[in-house]
Amino acid sequence: MVIFIDRASPGDANEVLALQKLAYQSEAELNGDWTIPPLTQTLSEIQSEYETKVFLKAVCVDKIIGSVRASQNSGTCQVGRLIVHPDYQGRGIGTLLMKRIEEAFSCAERFELFTSTKSTSNIRLYRRMGYQELYEEDLSPNVRLVFMEKRRCYEETRVWNT
Repeated sequence: MVIFIDRASPGDANEVLALQKLAYQSEAELNGDWTIPPLTQTLSEIQSEYETKVFLKAVCVDKIIGSVRASQNSGTCQVGRLIVHPDYQGRGIGTLLMKRIEEAFSCAERFELFTSTKSTSNIRLYRRMGYQELYEEDLSPNVRLVFMEKRRCYEETRVWNT
């Protein structure tokens, strides 16, 4: 299986939105809330996000099987809606998308994202990638979010005169 990671274009919005609605069904079921924003987002709303965010897509045989989006404000990169088609989960595609979005925002000093506190596999992935919990917040009576961050470590470079 060959996976290509590329920047998504506004022309991909419909396919990304359909994948998002498919991928977030498990989150809705886990939390008992089918009104979570990824499931209620409209095509025009996601199209407008392309004006302010970088979208990446994972493609396998001309089909989008994963996506992530992010934007940067000052030194913080806000990462959102990491999705992988249910048939392709557990194959490292989410990790690859996260690595590529972090590379795309190489000047960011920190990265921030959130997921449901019940999404233990998501939390485990983000911890493996160096993210740490910051705080929790209620999205709805059924959904509690955990906000996580990753700070970029810059190694000091020393030049030695010989």
